[in-house]
Amino acid sequence: MNEKPSVLLVITQDTKQDEARFVRQTLESAGVEVVHLDPSVRRSVGGAEISPEQVAEAAGHTIEAVRALGHEGKCQAVMIEGSIKAAHAWHAARPVSGVLAVGGSMGTALAGALMQSLPYGLPKLIISTMASGFTAPYVGVKDIAMLNAVTDIAGINSISREVFRNGALAVAGMAKGYDPARTADKPLVLMTTLGTTEQGTRRIRQALEADGAEVMVFHSSGAGGATLDSIAAERDVALVLDLSVTEIIDHLNHGLADGGPDRGKAGMARGVPTIWAPGNADFIIAGPIEAARAQFPDTRYHQHNPQLTAVRTRLPELQVLADHLSALVADARGPVEVFTPLHGFSSHDSPTGHIQDTSLPGPFAEYLKQMMPAHVPVTAVDAHFNDAAFADAIIAAARRMIAA
Repeated sequence: MNEKPSVLLVITQDTKQDEARFVRQTLESAGVEVVHLDPSVRRSVGGAEISPEQVAEAAGHTIEAVRALGHEGKCQAVMIEGSIKAAHAWHAARPVSGVLAVGGSMGTALAGALMQSLPYGLPKLIISTMASGFTAPYVGVKDIAMLNAVTDIAGINSISREVFRNGALAVAGMAKGYDPARTADKPLVLMTTLGTTEQGTRRIRQALEADGAEVMVFHSSGAGGATLDSIAAERDVALVLDLSVTEIIDHLNHGLADGGPDRGKAGMARGVPTIWAPGNADFIIAGPIEAARAQFPDTRYHQHNPQLTAVRTRLPELQVLADHLSALVADARGPVEVFTPLHGFSSHDSPTGHIQDTSLPGPFAEYLKQMMPAHVPVTAVDAHFNDAAFADAIIAAARRMIAA
């Protein structure tokens, strides 16, 4: 029985045959098997374990029909769909221990989509001409590494040889150490926070860790919440503590950390027990101070740094937040509880902060109770978000929900 780990290699041979051959030889010399997925459109070279014909067929097309589309974007869409389906089918039957892709903008887009569909922990690396620029679309919220190709991927030269070799050896090494069977036996808790609520959430994290839970913390600054949702949709999660609503506030008010309309749904849709709290509901994240004043006139501002400004929310914005949260939890398939503080939502909204407004937490709590579905309890705590009393109320509920 062959005990060598295998690596999925994603590279087109119609334009990069020499590079594909070199990378394959390097991987094999490093002691791993290679499964070459070739999503070429222009021509089929042969030799790949998953051929262009098979990629197209996985998407419900023939390769001839794909070529006949005559539009690179439409061809790309079909080959992305086919690559994802073909890779998952292979991985289900003969699991791979790593994924390596080499490509320019088109190849990187395909590789990024494919890798984002694969589980956390599986080693993933893209050698790309796009790696020194805007990489967010290719990485998404997954654990994808990118290596700058430096030169164009057009033949083997003294620089690209070393880049390809280093990338291949890195993936081979990771594949040899990959252990998909290793899973934590601790209950997994996912939690959102920002620095402005870290005092309270740190107390919660430390208490649950002392109980034996594994707590993963995510900054709700635009990508953190999406990452939490992705893990909640994929892994066995005991509890979600969504304690920072920045990405929701910014979605509702066109702030910079917009998490989108479905932020927070993934775990609840699976029935994961969830606790919500309006941490950081006191501000919207905007750009530089002058831009913030132009976008959000006639309110209060705190210049966090030259690039970011905290814009004070008022009761109408908080009521819209309550409306959104009530709609969000209505279809939850598991238990949901909400806790809200009566003396401030973050360190900015405190006696030592810069945009405190003591008149808002109380009316918000009352409105939240009115709007929340009957099966979702709302607990107003006579404390600030960062006070021990508020954290302890959440800790008690979290322990109860994990135990149940």
